[in-house]
Amino acid sequence: MKALAIVLIALGLVGLIYGGVSWTHREKVVDLGPVEVSHDKRESLPLPPIVGGILLLGGIAMLVSSGRRGHA
Repeated sequence: MKALAIVLIALGLVGLIYGGVSWTHREKVVDLGPVEVSHDKRESLPLPPIVGGILLLGGIAMLVSSGRRGHA
């Protein structure tokens, strides 16, 4: 439960600070024996700030509630 809360907090921070996640991967376009042509393709997953805030608050709430249950 704590691990999920930490993941939600991290995703919430990424959504608030960066507005999403982007990555680049190499895609092979042509492969003719010794000749190879590739292309770097950039993809992104936009994360609106409101969703980032909700994820952050949800993660904090889960972390706090799991901590209280452990002490009771």
